[in-house]
Amino acid sequence: MKKKLTTVEFHGTPEQEAKLLAVIEEHAGEKGAMMPILQKAQDIYGYLPLEVQEIIAAKTGVSLEEIFGIVSFYAQFKLNPDGQYAIAVCLGTACYVKGSGDIINAISEKLGVAIGSTSPDGKYSIEATRCIGACGLAPVLTVNGEVYGKLTVDDVDSILAKYK
Repeated sequence: MKKKLTTVEFHGTPEQEAKLLAVIEEHAGEKGAMMPILQKAQDIYGYLPLEVQEIIAAKTGVSLEEIFGIVSFYAQFKLNPDGQYAIAVCLGTACYVKGSGDIINAISEKLGVAIGSTSPDGKYSIEATRCIGACGLAPVLTVNGEVYGKLTVDDVDSILAKYK
């Protein structure tokens, strides 16, 4: 599933930028430093918006295209902040076979939020995840870590109603 850039406005602080610059300086000239820089940048901001990638590119001399390629390739990196209600639907084998693909599509349609994105108001984010280890409850989704299992598409409305 291709990652999409956020439509949520970026609100980085001077303190966050100072921390990021310190991380970049700490790894200056280090071979293979991009992964630890990106991991720590995500720890600082909670995700890796284009603005943060641009700072990293400018300060490391690595092209923005290369940085975006890394961020969009590895599942550990997020291009979007979590919404107030972070919805994650398991698309692992057990869940997928039991209909989680239809469930995530229904959630996306009902909220008007693309999978892998955050709503412009920051209220909802929807992510497809790999196995979360609750195969006995398949199909499974979580909202801010609260697990909902043995779901059908018909359960989507009542779950979403709790988070309106």
